[in-house]
Amino acid sequence: MLKARDIMTSEVHTVSMETSVDELARLFISTGVSAMPVVDTEGMLQGIVTETDLVSQDQPLHIPTVVSLFDWVVYLESETKFAEQVKKMTARQVREICSTDVATCAPDTPVSEVVALMLEKGVHVVPVVENGKLAGIVARLDIIRSMVP
Repeated sequence: MLKARDIMTSEVHTVSMETSVDELARLFISTGVSAMPVVDTEGMLQGIVTETDLVSQDQPLHIPTVVSLFDWVVYLESETKFAEQVKKMTARQVREICSTDVATCAPDTPVSEVVALMLEKGVHVVPVVENGKLAGIVARLDIIRSMVP
């Protein structure tokens, strides 16, 4: 039975929380990858950032609908969601757009479980982590390659 360590990509392009979004864009272009793990100086996984996180900065801003009743302003939509959208649109560093709740696996995780995790979480890449440190990454293409004899 194949394990994550058997198919993972060990040479992973990574960024830090302090990487600028401009540098991130250049890295996506030059490397051709669509997602990068975010690590600290010791290689500990901090999050993941994707091309989708980056391009979401250019989406139109949806102003929440409000109702003014006497001296009160009542938001009919989530005020928090609006604030998060503004934060992402004005982001200057990876820390402001990356996801920190990352679906990960261990090197010994069977590939079938990695696939199930991808489908369950709706992700295209799963970082492989050992003792909190990034060991590699399993992408959909790695799984497809493992299917070819």
